[in-house]
Amino acid sequence: MLKDVAQTEDLCRQLPQLGRLLDGEPVRALLDRWPREVVAAAARHVLDEIRREVLDGLLNEAGLQARLRELDRAIAEQAQRTSRLSLRRVINATGVILQTNLGRAPLSQTAIRNMTQVAAGYSNLEFDLHTGKRGRRDDHAEALILRVLAARGADLDPSGYAAMVLNNCAGATFLALNSLAEGGEVIVSRGELVEIGGGFRIPEILRKSGAILREVGTTNRTRIADYARAITPETRLILRVHRSNFRIEGFTAQPGLDELAALGREAGVPVFEDQGTGCVVRLAEIGMREQSNWIRSVASGVSLVAASGDKLLGGPQCGLLVGQCRLIEQMRTNPLARAFRPGKLTYAALEATLLAYLADQEKTLPAIAMMHITAPELRTRCQTLVDRLEASPLEAKVVPVRSVIGGGTTPGAVLRGFAVALRHPAMREEYLLKALRQMDPPVIARTRRGEVLLDLRTVFPEEDEALAAELVKLELTA
Repeated sequence: MLKDVAQTEDLCRQLPQLGRLLDGEPVRALLDRWPREVVAAAARHVLDEIRREVLDGLLNEAGLQARLRELDRAIAEQAQRTSRLSLRRVINATGVILQTNLGRAPLSQTAIRNMTQVAAGYSNLEFDLHTGKRGRRDDHAEALILRVLAARGADLDPSGYAAMVLNNCAGATFLALNSLAEGGEVIVSRGELVEIGGGFRIPEILRKSGAILREVGTTNRTRIADYARAITPETRLILRVHRSNFRIEGFTAQPGLDELAALGREAGVPVFEDQGTGCVVRLAEIGMREQSNWIRSVASGVSLVAASGDKLLGGPQCGLLVGQCRLIEQMRTNPLARAFRPGKLTYAALEATLLAYLADQEKTLPAIAMMHITAPELRTRCQTLVDRLEASPLEAKVVPVRSVIGGGTTPGAVLRGFAVALRHPAMREEYLLKALRQMDPPVIARTRRGEVLLDLRTVFPEEDEALAAELVKLELTA
């Protein structure tokens, strides 16, 4: 043990001092490319990283000398990383279509063009071109939202419904609760008191909104009679929450939305569903059982529905509220509505996304297209990538996998396909994952049983060649 400590200390003493490192060649040459403080910070980061590896027992004498010989290159790479923009495009090889950490739904080319045009100059965001007076930003999307819902089967009377766009679905839910139920009770099934990503908990949101939670039923079984018995003069809303990231099976009971809507009308209490997914496509077409659907929610007759724009709708991040005109107007007059409103680029992307549905061109939306990729198509692309890596140190093979839609939309549902499994004879999978993340563009993958999986369902076909080329460079320097 004492010998190990002495060896570790000896290895640490071999690390160069920062000042001498910066004044010596070839690190000094890096000062021609970056300011001294950038190079110094990069050198300090690299030295700290090597020191940690020594202390963790990951580097012996030979390994340390190899790292020191590559010190200038490592410092240059670190300086390059810290000098570029933090928010970057990455290649999503996880197989999760709506990967929340990677920005959820990619936008269509039409949406991107519309955003570029709007961003490049001024726009009529809140200006009525017909009257020449101040306009309302929701005018750019409200009619389109209602038209899409009607065209897809919601069978609603546009004169009795209105729509509102917020910065995300959480904001839409909060605004609805605060506008319609502050100081009063909101009835929620115990089985729907959920927590989604980022610590968004329904009971806490209710409390922050000023509403009072009234729990009914049990975790697995809540009946319409439970809701009916809970209604009092203090009741302001009946709330239904989509279980976005889990499902309950077995001995369960849950009233339909139409039953809740009928109860609400009878009691004079609005029914609000946090539907979440914004789905307007038939998932049965890709072999999935039907899940929560924005169309069916609105068609059920509930008073108000909240959905996300960047989930199964395949558009930009935003929250979409559709409901009775009087309820939407209450929320529009809430002072908090201004805090939750989105900017011009969101409207530009949303408008293009909705028009794609009206033109029956939803497969131009990347998230929808990815769901429809067949297993044979994926197998062919994977085999092509494996062939490109045949002579490399990377061991690559095609393996069957199950992908998911993700984003809190279809809990338990999977899409069958294929991926490329990678191994490196001298690199554990966590280091291979890190090496992939350091590529340009970075590649985000997942592991399974000691292998790194590149699931091409979420890799754009036009990215295949760049991915192969970067992997070749990776294998030459691994």
